[in-house]
Amino acid sequence: MTSPQLAVSQVTKSFADRKVLDQVSFELEAGQRMSIQGPSGTGKTTLLRIIAGLDTPDSGNITISGKTATDGKKALLQPWQRNVQLVFQDLGLWPTRTVLQNVTDARKAAGLPNVVQVATDTLTALGLQDLLHRKPAKLSGGEARRLAFARALALEPKLLLLDEPFASLDPQARQSGFDLLENVLERSSAAVLLVTHDPDEAARLNGTQMFLTEGVLQCQ
Repeated sequence: MTSPQLAVSQVTKSFADRKVLDQVSFELEAGQRMSIQGPSGTGKTTLLRIIAGLDTPDSGNITISGKTATDGKKALLQPWQRNVQLVFQDLGLWPTRTVLQNVTDARKAAGLPNVVQVATDTLTALGLQDLLHRKPAKLSGGEARRLAFARALALEPKLLLLDEPFASLDPQARQSGFDLLENVLERSSAAVLLVTHDPDEAARLNGTQMFLTEGVLQCQ
């Protein structure tokens, strides 16, 4: 029997006296899409950080591709060993590196082959072929978002985590951003987990919809 791409089991996390995740459990199959909705401050980003290995739960475990990545507070797989990419709301681009270097450096660090060719092909596919030598500060907001997606996509992740990537945009830019996301997903077989406060974004992802409230994850 094939293991799910991601299995989250009984994950609990508290900050001070506030429980933000309360025995959260779900599975995500290879290629499956899922959205988790909820207002700001409900633990959505914390959940993604735990899955990516940037934080640890108080209890529970995370399994990725059949391997236990996190067992309680103990990380058994480091972030770079999980084949997971997390696109943050603030994008997390490297400001001193050019567009091309943002992608090639990431691919080199992951030990992947054909660094320049794959980076160039991915950036071209997302319309950045004329901006390869610019630095992020010289990009428009839309171009920077394309670069963040290109960097994630070029690393060939099995699991793509999206932390409200369009939350700071006006409605027109948000529409364009989601058009870009659909283009990205057409080029990837990764399982996708999107967290958002926007019901329209969750519906447009065309996947399983969940809702996180008071630390409890429920089906829509």
